[in-house]
Amino acid sequence: MKFFLDTADLSEIEEAASWGALAGVTTNPSLYAKIGGKLSGFYDHMKKICDIVGDDCPVSAETVAMTREEIVREGLELAEIAPNIVVKVPTMVEGLAATRELANLGVRVNMTLCFSVPQAILAARAGARYISPFIGRFDDISEDGLEQVGNIVAALGNYDFTESTVNGEQVEVIAASVRSANHVTQCALMGADIATVPFPVLKKMIQHPLTDRGLESFMKDWQKVLGE
Repeated sequence: MKFFLDTADLSEIEEAASWGALAGVTTNPSLYAKIGGKLSGFYDHMKKICDIVGDDCPVSAETVAMTREEIVREGLELAEIAPNIVVKVPTMVEGLAATRELANLGVRVNMTLCFSVPQAILAARAGARYISPFIGRFDDISEDGLEQVGNIVAALGNYDFTESTVNGEQVEVIAASVRSANHVTQCALMGADIATVPFPVLKKMIQHPLTDRGLESFMKDWQKVLGE
């Protein structure tokens, strides 16, 4: 499983990148607003993220248009920022049409706000490079988001969608709206290609009480050695 960081915070991205485990970044309008982002600085901010992670790490930048023509126009503008930009498009009729056109133009798309197997299959058929089913938002309405992700992974695995995507790349499932290390564990077990996680969740993934206890024991024993 690959890990994408779900943030627009440059300091979080720099820190996670230093760990050597970061494979990409996903952003959205809410995350950009959270750091006090302004419209005038949006493209420059996306470029900074791309520069931090490097060309091999995809960076998802979301369109805010609602019609296919406007989504395509915004998508092409976003794709000009850097070669590793992936255009995030919502799962809706206009989004599907725009995704097909962007894929035909060689622009990779991350289809977001996906909540069902039929939506995921339509996104893959349209040419999406990444498909982002959400987990946490299912939890918000007392439904099992993990089951939906598992169904999507299984369904897409039954078919070859490489002819639909840019450069014949394989469609990958991004488990999104991840809220805990357990979400990551379950998504990895079911075969999700990627988990996109907030920085606090990424930090919790490293932590375990037995690791802490072992380190404490090692350090106490080492102090004994030093005392000799």
